[in-house]
Amino acid sequence: MHPELVKLEKTFTPSILTKIDDPLLDRHEVELWMKRDDQLHPVISGNKWRKLKFILDHALSSGADTIISMGGAYSNHLHALAYAGRMLDLKTQGFIRGEPPETLTPTLMDMQNWGMTLKFISRSDYRLLRHYKGCYDLPGLKLRQYWLPEGGAQALALKGVAELIDEIDVPYDTLCAPCGTGATLAGMIAAAPGHVSVIGFAALKNAGFLTADVASLLPQPRTHWQINLDYHFGGFAETNAGLMAFIENFEHTTGIPLEPVYTGKMMYALYDLLAKHTFKPGQRIIAVHTGGLQGKRGYAL
Repeated sequence: MHPELVKLEKTFTPSILTKIDDPLLDRHEVELWMKRDDQLHPVISGNKWRKLKFILDHALSSGADTIISMGGAYSNHLHALAYAGRMLDLKTQGFIRGEPPETLTPTLMDMQNWGMTLKFISRSDYRLLRHYKGCYDLPGLKLRQYWLPEGGAQALALKGVAELIDEIDVPYDTLCAPCGTGATLAGMIAAAPGHVSVIGFAALKNAGFLTADVASLLPQPRTHWQINLDYHFGGFAETNAGLMAFIENFEHTTGIPLEPVYTGKMMYALYDLLAKHTFKPGQRIIAVHTGGLQGKRGYAL
């Protein structure tokens, strides 16, 4: 591991397992635990760090001085990358989906303040960027520049996610995570014990393509996994009153903060599936909190 990455990781705090106490869970005789990856770091939290860790190591070890990636105006991935770049003395560039806003979002302001160069591009051009998967595939890439696909969806991301699995020290039956690009889910599927069922909850609408995307990232075919497409609430970053009320109540009851883009939707889904008797009595479910709480600033809670 590159010395600068080792130094950065020493500033992190452990990601603990927390048992959720709720009468609903007791009635259904199901245990629900949360892997608190949101606690890793105040900025580079959750799956953002897990995915970036070995990618950054590869970039630094390859002699890169600039990392270029893509995301939206509230992108957790770009937000984490910009901060990591500042800490590691790497230049960063971000292709931002859509027209420049009259006022930068808090996320974009952070990224700019941390030295990331922001380049706003049309949605059609943004979609074209999704075709470039390899770290040197982006057309026009210069010497010492390193391309990182949307959400850090690169094979090396799976290695970092595997460390999350290694930290779980209790037996469990089901492992869950919210799903954006599918890289985190792929890492969990690849590393989870063979008997464990892994469920991803798509955060976006019309996300059927994610199954093929996840499968393409797996080093070998695996079974016992699925992506639930039913809890996107109208689309990526879309919400409704029911979701927001659930998040507020969950935070009040458990003291665990959620955001409505990823982990909030997953937890809503799990509670709804519990109420529908989807999980058998005696099961232990572990839900991964993927962090990204900075994105909460775009919502009134």
